[in-house]
Order: sequence, then structure tokens, then C-alpha cells
Amino acid sequence: MQRYLQVLGLFWSTAIAAELEYRINFLIATMSSFGNLIGSLFGLFLFYRTGYTFAGWSWSEAAIVLGIFTFLQGVSATFLVPNLNRIVEQVEQGTLDFVLLKPINSQFWLSTRTISPWGLPDLLFGLIIIIYYGIQLNLSINNYLLGSLPIIFGTIILYSLWFMLGSTSIWFVKIYNVTEVLRGLLEAGRYPMVAYPTAYRFFFTFIIPVAFLTTIPAEALLGRSEIIWLSGAAFLAIALLLFSSFFWRFALRFYTSASS
Repeated sequence: MQRYLQVLGLFWSTAIAAELEYRINFLIATMSSFGNLIGSLFGLFLFYRTGYTFAGWSWSEAAIVLGIFTFLQGVSATFLVPNLNRIVEQVEQGTLDFVLLKPINSQFWLSTRTISPWGLPDLLFGLIIIIYYGIQLNLSINNYLLGSLPIIFGTIILYSLWFMLGSTSIWFVKIYNVTEVLRGLLEAGRYPMVAYPTAYRFFFTFIIPVAFLTTIPAEALLGRSEIIWLSGAAFLAIALLLFSSFFWRFALRFYTSASS
């Protein structure tokens, strides 16, 4: 474990040093993230401006969901996109061979090799939204601690799904459109699940588990989540993480390398 933490420190320090050569990009990313946040808040405002509310969700509570969604966007842009999207490129270009030859777990290398600071504004803005509306709702530190667990589970679920999609590039090579479809579906997490018809709620809970990314963590943060959903989030996160490792090893059996 200590060796992997040291490797992780080396990965991220070199990645940040390389990215900071283009510091103006951080300002552009911040402005872009702020614009997206304003657009998201305005979209939510359009629902609530006439007194309409999502069933059981006040404006501040719905904004908590949006804050968690923005935070996860930041996690994706900072940690997932710069790593997992490159799996497709490495399979296509044959550079995956060099990863498999390294004396380190290949899934760990592919998942953590680099980091992008351009996702940090979304992380910060998401936290600001969560804390600001949490203060308005008089949430305690216990609420935040309870809500942090399903957010961690949601992050693991998101990573596992993304990694497994990237792994399918071993068979299909170019799957950029598939990952974009996943990102499009995850946009549904911007609002509480009650905002959607019953059929969509079922789909976004049991088929593509978007509800476990934003709505369930928000309910836990608000102190009204049922233990069965929290247990389900923990089980799903652990199961998908283990399955992603199994799926990657299975996929490698069909990898023929660039030289064969």
C-alpha cells in the first residue's frame, strides 16, 4: 500500500507540474464551470419560479442535488476523464503493451496515471452549493458526515462503470461515443429522481444507477434516507468495483497486443 501511495504521489505531482505550464487554462476552466453552474441554477429556477416544486423537494433541497452533481462533475473531470478516456487511445495505438509490462497493477496505472486541475473549479463550486444551501436548511456536521458516505459510494460506482466501458475497447477499439452516451445519461442526476416519470425513475435507479450518484446521497445529507438505500449504495459500489477488476482481467485475455 505504501509503495502504491508513493507511486500515486509521483504520478500526480508530475501531472500537475505539466499542466501548470498552461495556467491560463485554469482561468478559462473556472469561467466555463461558473457559466455552467449559473445555467444549471437557472434551469432549476425555471421549475420553481411559479411555485411548482418537485414532490417533497424544496428549492434548497433540490439545489443540494445540483451541488452534488456539480461536485461529481469535478471528480470526473479531475480524475476519471484524463485517465479512463485514454484507455481507448492506448488500445488503438498499441501503447497499452507498455502498461502491461510495468511491475504495477495495470488497472491502478490506467486509473490514476494523471490528474487534471481543470476539474477543480467544479469540485469547489459543488462544495460551495452544498454548504451554502446546507446552512439554509440548518444541516449539522453529522448530516455532512452521513452524506459523505453515499457520495463516496457514488464516486466508486461512476468510476467502475466508466472503467468497464473503457475496457470494452479491447473488443471494439473505438468506443468514444459510448462514453459520451454514459455522460449524457448521467446528466439526469442534475435533478431529484422524482422529477422524472416512473419509468425513467426505474431506469435511472436499477439500469443506469444515476439515483445512487446524486439523489440518494442528497437524501442522506438531508437526514431522510432509508437504511435500505444506503446499504444498497454500499453493496452496489463494492460489487461494481470488484466486477470491474474481474472484467478487466477477463478482457485482457482477448488483448492481442500491437505486435501480434
